[in-house]
Amino acid sequence: MQSQPTPLLTIGTRGSPLALAQAHEVRDRLCAIHGFDPETLAIKVIRTSGDAIQDKPLAEVGGKGLFTKEIEEQLLSGEIDLAVHSSKDMPTRLPDGLVLSAFLEREDVRDAFISLIARSPDHLPEGARIGTSSLRRAAQMKRFRGDFRIVPFRGNVQTRLKKLADGQADATLLALAGLNRLGENNRATLVLDEVRFPPAPAQGAICIETRTDDTATGRLVAALDHPQTRQKVEAERGFLASLDGSCRTPIAALSRLDGGTLTLLGQLLSVDGQQAFEEEISGDADAGPELGRRLGEKLKAAAGEDFLNTLNGAE
Repeated sequence: MQSQPTPLLTIGTRGSPLALAQAHEVRDRLCAIHGFDPETLAIKVIRTSGDAIQDKPLAEVGGKGLFTKEIEEQLLSGEIDLAVHSSKDMPTRLPDGLVLSAFLEREDVRDAFISLIARSPDHLPEGARIGTSSLRRAAQMKRFRGDFRIVPFRGNVQTRLKKLADGQADATLLALAGLNRLGENNRATLVLDEVRFPPAPAQGAICIETRTDDTATGRLVAALDHPQTRQKVEAERGFLASLDGSCRTPIAALSRLDGGTLTLLGQLLSVDGQQAFEEEISGDADAGPELGRRLGEKLKAAAGEDFLNTLNGAE
């Protein structure tokens, strides 16, 4: 029996259809720009804690790192050469020895409202059930209409759509970027306005993680980097880091570029959506992380210590 040749590169990813679509996109782009044969780039599926734990809200079991930890362990050990992630799943602090070498050009940042009984959130009946596992989406919906009831929805895009079809909720919210990548954007009943319902920090951006000491792979991956996406995502991640944000905190961010100026909107909500604080900041697009940090400080000052203590107590 002939042994399989050792791949030039092994790409690590979660195993959901969306994660695999993202990994294949990265592989295709690497092949296109460097002339590799697709057969020489392997894709390895790695099951993460976030995939394994389906019966509890993420806020109860550890937050963002649940979708990256096992992948990063294999990256550090050399079992894979690069990892492909959804940027919004990434903790703001990476393990020592790892770096985000590239961000692909960002997809649509907006959320999609999906319902089989109403054409918009306004048209849902009194006491309607919103299926979501996102504290941000839950808080934004409760802020929009206090009568909404939140039903926990875990699982990949297909699982959540099936739960909706089975009547477990009256509506759900999904990232439009994911629906677009899966060719499922026809499922969107309505695309929500991104200023009224700002997205999660870094939503819609694929990132590629490599080892800092693997300069060869780092150079190959860096060729895929989209500078404008990096500027926006680094600003939003700086904002998130300033607030010590995780899956346990309802935080939203929206960045816009106008030439060399970046404008960043930040939103911090109470878990029940009854309190919301928004601030905006503009500055040099190359100073994104610092802009994000300053915006976070502005929001913390606006919200006040009592609000922040209450939010931390909700963890």
